[in-house]
Amino acid sequence: MRRGTLLVILWLAIGAAASGQRGYFDESTFGCTQGATIAVTMAAGPLNYVGVNPKIACSLPQPSK
Repeated sequence: MRRGTLLVILWLAIGAAASGQRGYFDESTFGCTQGATIAVTMAAGPLNYVGVNPKIACSLPQPSK
């Protein structure tokens, strides 16, 4: 395995661990906001342990009546 690939996998694994420790996977309802927050937290990787706490708020458009 190439060194860069290993680094990316390790980076995302650390981000997934941070998401798990923050309880993001325990949510009973999973929507846009939860999914986006998990994705950004995983992308931040080890930066989560030096104070980065990314959160995303999104709203989906509602159908017209």
